[in-house]
Amino acid sequence: METIEKEEKNTHHGHAIKRFRHNLGIKQEALAADMGISQALVSFYEQKREIEEDMLGKFAKALGVSPQLIADLKEDPVTVIVENNNVYENNKDTAIATIGYVAGNTGDNIINNNPLEKITEIFEKLLENEQEKVALLEKLLKEKK
Repeated sequence: METIEKEEKNTHHGHAIKRFRHNLGIKQEALAADMGISQALVSFYEQKREIEEDMLGKFAKALGVSPQLIADLKEDPVTVIVENNNVYENNKDTAIATIGYVAGNTGDNIINNNPLEKITEIFEKLLENEQEKVALLEKLLKEKK
């Protein structure tokens, strides 16, 4: 008996539509008007992991991309975390409630730590490294003179 391994795709149709829409600079209202549906329905579909083929085709046509491109676009966890955490800039009172997405999860698992703290930590390390480089270059320059 042969075992068939099923590779779980790390795709989310709604997020793919949202990414294409953002990259094209199209607002939900404009996309909804092009498709003849409401803005609320566009928002609803952008939250769905899997979208029916016919509706996926309608979104693809309105965005000017292939339906297969939307269906196969893999989730980028960094992009998703940043997009999901835009509330930090827009509404600091509810920022604590914001939770990011981890690639490969079904959506049930969440990040319990604050991604903004992690980003800050990384930038602090990068800044420290750059300051060390500057100090070394200044030392070398002084020695050369």
